[in-house]
Amino acid sequence: MQLYYLIALIISGIDQLTKWIIVKEMELGEQITIIEDFFYLTSHRNTGAAWGILEGKMFFFYIITVAVVAGIIYYMQRYAKKDRLLGFGLCLILGGAIGNFIDRLLRKEVVDFADFIIFNYDFPIFNVADSALTIGVILVIIATIIDEKRKGNVKK
Repeated sequence: MQLYYLIALIISGIDQLTKWIIVKEMELGEQITIIEDFFYLTSHRNTGAAWGILEGKMFFFYIITVAVVAGIIYYMQRYAKKDRLLGFGLCLILGGAIGNFIDRLLRKEVVDFADFIIFNYDFPIFNVADSALTIGVILVIIATIIDEKRKGNVKK
């Protein structure tokens, strides 16, 4: 169980370290090509959520994040002991939520930098915390489907 919390701490630490490097070494809006027409480091800030929705609603994000973190901890304590996939997914979500929460508290915005172009689509710029959140949610969905199949609640 404590391993899950350690992983969440490491994720939020890596997230904060990468954001600190971006803020320290790059000007806002600066872009560094890593792989032409595919991957760039772009110094970007976001005062909203994914794709900039709810921009500037920091108090809302404070409340939501505290509620989400409390819910994740509850579910980790209750269910992660029995289901490693669920536990790992939840710890990724926890680490990502804490990483972006630290930005919102300290900077009043979230630092984003991973900028990908996929099949000519310029994907919204994101960070390590966003990646952890996304992967965590996918793992929780998979764990839930597997659990429901085990219980016989999902038709084949």
